[in-house]
Amino acid sequence: MSVADFDARVARVREEWLGRSWTVEDDVTPATMRRIAAMLDMDPDAFPRGAEVPAHWFSLFCAESARQGEIGADGHPAPGVVLPPIPLPRRMGAGRRVQLEGGFRVGEVLTKRAEVAAIEPKQARTGTICVLTMRHSFSVGGRPVAVDEFDAVYREAVPPGTSSPVNAGTPAPTDAAWGVEQHLPSTLVFRYSAITWNAHRIHYDADYTREVEGYPALVQNGGLTMQLLLDAAVAHAPGQRLAGFTARLTRPISIGDTVTLAGSEVADGAMSAWVADRGGALCAQMELRFA
Repeated sequence: MSVADFDARVARVREEWLGRSWTVEDDVTPATMRRIAAMLDMDPDAFPRGAEVPAHWFSLFCAESARQGEIGADGHPAPGVVLPPIPLPRRMGAGRRVQLEGGFRVGEVLTKRAEVAAIEPKQARTGTICVLTMRHSFSVGGRPVAVDEFDAVYREAVPPGTSSPVNAGTPAPTDAAWGVEQHLPSTLVFRYSAITWNAHRIHYDADYTREVEGYPALVQNGGLTMQLLLDAAVAHAPGQRLAGFTARLTRPISIGDTVTLAGSEVADGAMSAWVADRGGALCAQMELRFA
């Protein structure tokens, strides 16, 4: 497909989908909270009905529920079922900008309003890409909880027998005030994918991951990487209320690896945090704001 043809197809998708919105509701039940806490290696009974939920856990709820017959070859809902039919086959999470506006409790009903906020075709070092930005606004009974702008990058297919282009990586900072080693076993990724209803095959189908997506091993779920880094950062900011954050994934991580979650001290209501792989390469970075 030529660049002109690609741009024309994306323009048609933008005309039809830009600004489209829908809502998803989810009950924040004690049973769900037990599963989430257990997945994060916490006491499953720590969140009884009425307990306050960590504000940044909002993204563990209100997953889209495509029917099985609507699932595409990669495990995501087929193009046009939930998200716009962008004419590129590979989709990966890239970054987020989050504003936390209020808390929520076990037993409440959380509502997500999803909106297609931007569709931007680009020419990158790795070829033609398209960036989709979704704006997810969460609320309880009309009271705002969070606004999450999430970027997903669509890429061209990898020719059979070749590797997916991966940046060489930049060194992670070495001046961390705190650091935590985190193993990423397949069981953790499986449980996170079950909670978030994520069936992307790069997280569990090794043959597909190598032969179709061109990665050498199963790929860590980027949403889980952000979740673990957020939890670690909040734990190292006692007495502070998380008000928002920006996050960017910079390098794939393989399932089974051990990474380091690290960050700075809180200064003037802000903290920098990041994820480094075993070789010290930067895999994710985050800027947190506290109130």
